[in-house]
Amino acid sequence: MGELESIRVFLSVAELESFAGAARQLGMTPASVTRTVAALEDRLQLQLLVRTTRRVSLTSAGALYAARVAPLAQELSRAVEETREAQGMTAGSIRISAPMSLGVEVLPPVLSQFATLHPHTQVAVHLSDSFVDIVEDDYDLAIRVSGPPGDKSTIWRKICPVPRVLVASAEYIAANGAPKMPEDLGAYVCLGYAEDARDEIWDLTRGSSQRSHRVEGRFRANNGDLLARLVLNGEGIAMLPRFIVARDIEAGRLVQVLPDWALPEIWLTLYYPPYDQLPLRVATFSDFFETHVATVCSL
Repeated sequence: MGELESIRVFLSVAELESFAGAARQLGMTPASVTRTVAALEDRLQLQLLVRTTRRVSLTSAGALYAARVAPLAQELSRAVEETREAQGMTAGSIRISAPMSLGVEVLPPVLSQFATLHPHTQVAVHLSDSFVDIVEDDYDLAIRVSGPPGDKSTIWRKICPVPRVLVASAEYIAANGAPKMPEDLGAYVCLGYAEDARDEIWDLTRGSSQRSHRVEGRFRANNGDLLARLVLNGEGIAMLPRFIVARDIEAGRLVQVLPDWALPEIWLTLYYPPYDQLPLRVATFSDFFETHVATVCSL
């Protein structure tokens, strides 16, 4: 292993304070990480780390060395990426934030195919249904399913609208009947999607008619998959993106409620930090993602 790679391994161990943690992060075995750091210490004739049974910590020499080489390693990595990108090659790493449901349902085949076509680009995905500040948390890209963009500090790229539906289990409708109008929803248990303690409001339209329903059911959650499972269990009615529940609707396990009433539009959107110009690897992934998520928008 070259000296630059050895330095990267050492910096990972120092950051995580763990040989095993660094091995997981780097896709190496703990033994190879240990050997790499030991070889670096031999070359430098310095002890960089103190090993105990519970943790790994930097020596004073290790702290000084890490402080000096970390910026150099970052700059060398950036130089390699920029040189490759100048030649039209995608390389380097992409940190992506995505919603949990979309990540689980949609991203696996996208990531697999992208890796096949762009083997020199590493993709790290963080799944969360909470709002993520991509500038503060140093993400290259955020995939969101939400209403109109309101963040002025980022740039965005709308991919497509994401259809939503009101659904209930077939058993729940068989036992309780189906609501005929939005005002009937007050007689049913409704499950809300909520990031905080506020009630969800369902705004429904049909032609020039508009109705609103405040969701005050026994369950609220900030994850669509959990709400879908509760609906399947017969706990009530929920408003969900169609891509989460499409298979259950097709199989007859879920039925659409008030299908002739439209729900507020939400979009699949890509958000970026305020780049002067998108890095090639980020632009390439964005184009690839847009091409391969047509099913989310067409369900």
